[in-house]
Amino acid sequence: MAAWRRKGGYGGIRKLLDLYCCQGGASKGYRDAGFEVVGVDIAPQPRYPYKFVQAHAIQYLFQHGHEFDFIHASPPCQRYSKTQRIQQNEHPDLLAPTRGALREVGVPWVIENVMGAQPKMRNPVLLCGDYFGLNTYRHRLFEAGGWELPTPEHPEHIRRQTKMGRRRKPDEMGIYVGNFIGVDDAKEDLGVPWMSREGIRECIPPAYTEFVGRAFLAQDG
Repeated sequence: MAAWRRKGGYGGIRKLLDLYCCQGGASKGYRDAGFEVVGVDIAPQPRYPYKFVQAHAIQYLFQHGHEFDFIHASPPCQRYSKTQRIQQNEHPDLLAPTRGALREVGVPWVIENVMGAQPKMRNPVLLCGDYFGLNTYRHRLFEAGGWELPTPEHPEHIRRQTKMGRRRKPDEMGIYVGNFIGVDDAKEDLGVPWMSREGIRECIPPAYTEFVGRAFLAQDG
């Protein structure tokens, strides 16, 4: 048995910590993969569907990270988003401090972020909604630590994307950022029916983290 794995408990169900969980898109995917999930965020998250702890993510990680089998972290992406750069807004870099804390705790982990963070990430794997049959491309990067995340096929982008300010047509791929049109469409397309527009704008589609979670469990045995 690996040193980091908890002994006994939960009838063999792995326990996952979702840091910077927001409204729980990542958590839903891990739950679908078979994990018991706990979400942590510094802000209240009344829409989060599982056990939630309001706390500073890195502080909670140092205090409780060893209690989990796998850790997911989505440091705020605003620093690396195109919109925020255009508006010249300043945001703290939490990616490097989060990685450092995860490595110190020593539990297998994955960090997720937007494409703009690629120069700051180490050998990240790209996940695309088209691969999972979603009606959005929504590229996200995943950096794994303590295990290997397989790289899935990245399908050629054939379907055009919806123009901003319009509802998605049946043959289009939705772009759900900013004050997008079609919250109900977005909920269905991303698989997040409990979320608000605010949560949808930055959420991880659960299909992505179900893929990540199942890949980890396959290696974990």
